[in-house]
Amino acid sequence: MDHQKESKVSDFEEMHARMRQHMQEVSGGIDIRGAEIGNAIRVLSNAYSHAFSRTIAPEVTGPRWGILMRLMVAEEGGHHEGINPTRISHFQNVKKNTITSLLRGLEDQGLVERTYDPQDRRKVRIRISAAGRQLIESTTPDRLEFFNRLSSALTEHEKDDLLELLNKLRVSVLAQACENDSNDSMNTPQTESN
Repeated sequence: MDHQKESKVSDFEEMHARMRQHMQEVSGGIDIRGAEIGNAIRVLSNAYSHAFSRTIAPEVTGPRWGILMRLMVAEEGGHHEGINPTRISHFQNVKKNTITSLLRGLEDQGLVERTYDPQDRRKVRIRISAAGRQLIESTTPDRLEFFNRLSSALTEHEKDDLLELLNKLRVSVLAQACENDSNDSMNTPQTESN
């Protein structure tokens, strides 16, 4: 690692240690590891996204690549007509205006196609184009090798353990989110329909 990169890593680690110490001081004795896990996931997610955007086919960002993969899997699962943008936004966990922008960019690049339901022209479906399919097929091996390099500091056993723990955490977080959604809907005043 060159000096400039070492300095950035050192600065980050120093700031992280100060933040951790400050959080412990203001926590009132409450365990801070949950917050540390969330922060570590956020930082890693941002770092992965940044690194991913500079790899093979950098014109297709991580979120756009994820959409193309989702559309390709949907097509292979028999959804040749495509899927609606709302389902894609739920899969990507982004808001409607964000998915609209991502899909417009992919469409402008010729990587997806927009189709309309013949019975209801208001219903839009998005499907992967031949160019999008070719891009995914040609870049996936290199991207997987890239991700494997990012995790090369871990042993095979550590990777398996980490995946197991992250999946366990994912289930816990989703269960909590669903519980919060349920509580929010119970606290929302219901109006009578006329």
